[in-house]
Amino acid sequence: MLELDRIRREITADPSNAWAASAGFEPVYVAHPEARCLIIGQAPGIKAQQSGIPWNDASGRRLIEWLGVDEATFRDPTAFAILPMDFYYPGKGATGDLPPRADFAPAWHPRLLELMPQVGLTLLVGDYAQRYYLGGKSSLTERVRRFRDYLPERFPLVHPSPLNFRWQSRNPWFVSDVLPALRTRVAEALSGRP
Repeated sequence: MLELDRIRREITADPSNAWAASAGFEPVYVAHPEARCLIIGQAPGIKAQQSGIPWNDASGRRLIEWLGVDEATFRDPTAFAILPMDFYYPGKGATGDLPPRADFAPAWHPRLLELMPQVGLTLLVGDYAQRYYLGGKSSLTERVRRFRDYLPERFPLVHPSPLNFRWQSRNPWFVSDVLPALRTRVAEALSGRP
């Protein structure tokens, strides 16, 4: 835990994050050496940034439902670590939040991941996380549809934003095929099964 604390201080003190420190923002992520599942999304929303609590919005409530766990389990750092592609709210763009900074995850994820050896399942939520960790030229829809190709270690998911209702209505297989498999794999990972 001492090394994790040291890295958090380094992130806060990094000159590229001075704007956030001057606004009183802390990096929004959760890391624990005993974490069994890891969630990698794009970046915290404004509510998460202001509260310091990841997934502290409607998207988070939906994600918890998708995972088949309760709020207490989701917030238990020995169950779920949360490392967005950027640990700070990136600001508002013309069509939604700005993307995470491209250089952030390469700078900080490897060091944090090395300190979480118990992670048996990584959930890649949204296109930014999937492109970074899975690569290739597949679309988000194809990656999510082919989720079995990435098991047992990784599980690609669409973002649980309520704004994605059109995607979900066009892809009914997500609820019928993906969510039951997701809940099963999460339960296995939390119990320590590979």
